[in-house]
Amino acid sequence: MGGFLELLQKPNVATGVAVFVLVALAGVFVSFIRSGRVRRSRDLALRKERSMRKQFEAILSSARDGVLIISRTSEIVVLTDMAAHMMGIDKSAVLGTPLGQLPFKAVDEHGRPLLVQEVFAPGRDDDRPRVIGVPGRRGSEDVRWLQVKSRKVPDAVDGDSATVTTLMDTSGLQEAAEALNRSDAQFRRAMENAPVGMALVDLEWRLMAVNRAFATMMGSTVAALRGTPFSALSHPRDVQAEREQLQRLYDGLQNHFSLEKRYVRADGNVVWAVLDVALVRYAGGAPDHYVVQVRDSTDDRLHSELMAHRAMHDPLTGLANRTLMQEVLQKVLDQPDATSRVGVIAVDLDGFKGLNDRFGHAAGDSALVHVAGVLRSATAGRGTVARIGGDEFVIVVQDSDCGKALYEIAGAIHAGLKRPLQVKRHQLNLHCSVGIAMADGDTVAGGAPSLLSAADAAMYRAKALGKSRTEVYDPSMQSTNDHHSVLGGELAKAIEHGDLVLHYQPVMDLASRSVVGYEALVRWQHPTRGLLLPGAFLGLLDDRKLATELGTALVELAAAFLAQFPEPGVWVSLNVSADQLGDSEFANSVLSAIARYRLSPQRLVVELTEASLVAPNTRIRHELTELRNAGVPILLDDFGTGVSPLSYLRDLPVSGVKLDMSFVAGIPEDPSGARVSRALGALARELGLATIAEGIETESQADFLSRCGWKYGQGWLFGVAQPAAAVFAMGLPFMESLIEARPQELDNPFDLPSARSAH
Repeated sequence: MGGFLELLQKPNVATGVAVFVLVALAGVFVSFIRSGRVRRSRDLALRKERSMRKQFEAILSSARDGVLIISRTSEIVVLTDMAAHMMGIDKSAVLGTPLGQLPFKAVDEHGRPLLVQEVFAPGRDDDRPRVIGVPGRRGSEDVRWLQVKSRKVPDAVDGDSATVTTLMDTSGLQEAAEALNRSDAQFRRAMENAPVGMALVDLEWRLMAVNRAFATMMGSTVAALRGTPFSALSHPRDVQAEREQLQRLYDGLQNHFSLEKRYVRADGNVVWAVLDVALVRYAGGAPDHYVVQVRDSTDDRLHSELMAHRAMHDPLTGLANRTLMQEVLQKVLDQPDATSRVGVIAVDLDGFKGLNDRFGHAAGDSALVHVAGVLRSATAGRGTVARIGGDEFVIVVQDSDCGKALYEIAGAIHAGLKRPLQVKRHQLNLHCSVGIAMADGDTVAGGAPSLLSAADAAMYRAKALGKSRTEVYDPSMQSTNDHHSVLGGELAKAIEHGDLVLHYQPVMDLASRSVVGYEALVRWQHPTRGLLLPGAFLGLLDDRKLATELGTALVELAAAFLAQFPEPGVWVSLNVSADQLGDSEFANSVLSAIARYRLSPQRLVVELTEASLVAPNTRIRHELTELRNAGVPILLDDFGTGVSPLSYLRDLPVSGVKLDMSFVAGIPEDPSGARVSRALGALARELGLATIAEGIETESQADFLSRCGWKYGQGWLFGVAQPAAAVFAMGLPFMESLIEARPQELDNPFDLPSARSAH
């Protein structure tokens, strides 16, 4: 030690030692500095690793798909919460366990069990995912469907390879696919079995699929129609309208369209159908295909046309009625050359009333049908032939040489009637009086009524000059001061003197065939012209006051008849037109007569004619309501004709309806008439209305109407209208036995509901 100290005391040695110590200390310090940097780097790397692990675990836990990582030694290394939930296992219990011990059951798409190793075996990257089912606790219906895809990843766990499996829950997609398949199958079955035609059509308007109903409608087969251009089935005249609607649909101007059009069947026949088309679009709005429904409307259209025809034509002869004739006449008068091309012929049979009285109404009808044929033949397409009532006919002629045509037609009418009409064993000789009127400035200005009045005046001049002849109108005739003015003046006196009488036609209970009431029909016992039917004089009631006086007089006659009738349940219906209502005078006369003769209000029935003239919320409606509230029944006459009667049933205080005889005429042979009669009867019964059918002529008609629910009926089968004295003479013994046999049933044979506050 001492030697060492001595050595240090030497200057050179001491300096060297000092330098050595300093160098050593510097080395230690540098080494310390470097080790601190390493520790900080390592700590930073550990923190980054922990952060990345947390991020990885957060991503795995928040992902909608489950993840399962299996080591090379088949141990479960990673199992996310979502994967554990999908597989229905406890995550903490399986981490680190071998795959073979995994408590997991799976089945394939057909329900066959799968091994765990088979489920999670790695495949190629281009393999399709495997679909497995995880059964639940509620049997085969409680299955969670998973899409499983496994692949081997090198250096995945501690530098060694591992199998990474992703699991996606496709239960919702599977259910949606199954629902879509079910919906498609249901649509296909509904389409195939639909009673109406259905089709799927592509954007080129070609048939992709059709059902049997559509093929049957087109007279073809499903296979033959598939791929056919839809327009090829259309009637050529309807193609353009169809194309226009399709273009509007394709352009988004409408969501669907409905079009009634014609199709040509494979056999060449034409059918009417209602075409309903909707365009199916993709989610983005691009068009995809059309869904089409085709409903056969041929029967409906024919029925509609039949109803329209019946509303504008005479049911007996098939000729145009007064309404259609006036429309046609006014239309041709509105043309610029009417004064040189238009004329009217008025025809009235001579002695028709005597024919009816001698041979009966059936022979009279045969005569009218025969005359209608003669008029058609004589006109030869040069005009419109109409029956305007009774034995009165009108021909509207339009011809370039109208004057010549009018004379030729008139001559042909007289020539045609020279041939006798054979009715049973009798030959009837028919004659007629003809009046001709050419359109001129005055008649054109006056419209259809003016020209008709002129022809009518000429016809009456022909009758006055000996009948069975033709007369041409000239202004000197002045029809308003001629026959009609004279007869109109006589009518006013006849009402005042009581020359108008009522004849009564029985109304029968169709089930029991017993009389329950009568319809009162007015007649004029003219001192020189004999008994006149309503058609000969009711048209003269242009004066409202005169019409009201007539109504009051007839109410008095009907009430007196009922007061003398032995059966208190029998009723009488009285025809009342719209122009007799509105000022409460008619209602007052009815109620006064009921009180004066001490009648039950239900025995005097108001039968409303010309209901089309009654607008809602008018004084006429209020007067009818006043009568109905007092217990007087209101019948709607001519039910089912003209414009729809539904509004009348809704707006008027109706107690019952009378089926128009035009519907009865052809039944039961006429299927259209039968269907209409049945439908109208069902409608009336549904509304709680009394039902009466007019114009019954045969037993088969009476039986059919009774089976269809029509309770009462009247017509020639049960008797024609008779004077009151004849009714009493024929009916008293019968009524006495009837009263004795069933007194309670006759208390209220009309069986009307009480006054309805709804009206």
